[in-house]
Amino acid sequence: MSYANFSLTQEGYIAHLQLSRPDAYNSMDRAFWRDLPAVIRRIDEAAEARVIVISSTGKHFSAGMDLDIFTNPNPTLFQGERGRQAEAMRRLVQQLQACFNVLEEVRMPVITAIQGGCIGGAVDMVCAADMRYCTADAYFQVKETELGLAADLGTLQRLPRLIAPGLARELAYTARKMPAAEAQQSGLVNRVFDDQQAMLAEVMQIARQIAARSPLAVTGTKQMMNYARDHSVADSLTMMATWQAGMFQPTDMLQTFTARMGKTTPDYEGLRPITEPLK
Repeated sequence: MSYANFSLTQEGYIAHLQLSRPDAYNSMDRAFWRDLPAVIRRIDEAAEARVIVISSTGKHFSAGMDLDIFTNPNPTLFQGERGRQAEAMRRLVQQLQACFNVLEEVRMPVITAIQGGCIGGAVDMVCAADMRYCTADAYFQVKETELGLAADLGTLQRLPRLIAPGLARELAYTARKMPAAEAQQSGLVNRVFDDQQAMLAEVMQIARQIAARSPLAVTGTKQMMNYARDHSVADSLTMMATWQAGMFQPTDMLQTFTARMGKTTPDYEGLRPITEPLK
């Protein structure tokens, strides 16, 4: 399928989604909010990919929300009785939040490769990914307070869990730019590269390493780490035991050991496609 904001390719078990509106600094227009969750869910449902890489084109990774959405909002949001206006606005924000929540909800890891500016809504997006890598010219900007609003799509909830909470507050309150070196030092990104070509080459190598592991083990690891982030250690250990009791089977381990003994590469069964339960 073709998308207005993305190009999607797959090499082996790696799905590569590239933002493809460089002339508009890959800003997030209305089509973006419709298509991003749809394409991510489609990858998850098909289960043909084991890793998702999100990168971009042009000078900047993304300038965040397209200004047209601010300047030409849906007029019905501001019409009618005040309580119902507020309920509609709350629902709209939750729908937009869900567009990035899907990056956590999919079964496979999501890696983001960032060049240039990662601004506003783009910070919301990359904070929902499993891993972040960037180029030396990259910077991150929680820009919303500069525009007169609070970031509402995940940055304020996820960023303080990725870096020191005080630093996250500084970035959110001031809307200053965080350069690549500081982003790496703070733990927001795993590694910084001289240029985009070098970054993508290494990110794809990391993706291939992940894709070579048992898909069941990888998805279990993702789900348990996300659960542990939001729960106590005791609750997370209990959930881990429950996961192992239900999902762990020796098949992949035996295949791993057999392949090592034979000096071959294990060929794990993929995850099952997601289908309607009654079809």
